[in-house]
Amino acid sequence: MAGAGISTPSGIPDFRSPGSGLYDNLQQYNLPYAEAIFEIAFFHHNPKPFFALSKELYPGNYQPNLTHYFVRLLHKKGLLLRMYTQNIDGLERLIILQHVAAFPFSGRDSPRDARGGPRYVCHSHINLNGVGIVKPDIIFFGEELPLHFFKYVTDFPLADLLIIMGTSLEVEPFASLAGAVRASVPRLLINRDLVGPFAMTNSRPRDVVLLGDVVNGVQTLVRVLGWTQELDALMAAAAEKVSSHLAGN
Repeated sequence: MAGAGISTPSGIPDFRSPGSGLYDNLQQYNLPYAEAIFEIAFFHHNPKPFFALSKELYPGNYQPNLTHYFVRLLHKKGLLLRMYTQNIDGLERLIILQHVAAFPFSGRDSPRDARGGPRYVCHSHINLNGVGIVKPDIIFFGEELPLHFFKYVTDFPLADLLIIMGTSLEVEPFASLAGAVRASVPRLLINRDLVGPFAMTNSRPRDVVLLGDVVNGVQTLVRVLGWTQELDALMAAAAEKVSSHLAGN
């Protein structure tokens, strides 16, 4: 399980950090309140603020960091059952697609339009004053969850370990997933703060917490596992591929 905190080392602000978080720095979009930028009702009324913000997050503006490559390494080792993420920056998708021939995105996903803006994959269209608006394929506040979210019903009982990184565990129903694994399964929190069930006095006895910088926490785990050289090699190879692709464009 991952939240915006895994992308802050890439330069993308999280949501709730005082002073630096997105919710404290959205005045430029003239919103009635900060969360409105991610609400479907407000998007129907005025999609421009979201499109302006999402253009800043367009792939290529930011690159994956060590936490993303750790997830890629778990996948490579066959240890990753599923990644549940709250993020819309596309960095998780980027690290998984780096081993696909169409790296980093397929033609359907990535092209900008003639004006230089991102073109969004969408599942639905809305109509705003007679103009067709393409809705990006993310879940806004106020929308129904996609069916694949409910894979957690079968995923979590199978898990041997749940890793939770870079999240406040404040947004439901994502937050409640932390309690979906069996009581005997260890849960590892790599995070700046104690959150959710980890902040409670009756937390599970097998819970483990690494507080502080998320990258440092992941590096500590990787070092204990003896995977440091593998992760370094994976990051170096990916960085070379990213540079080569961007140079080609």
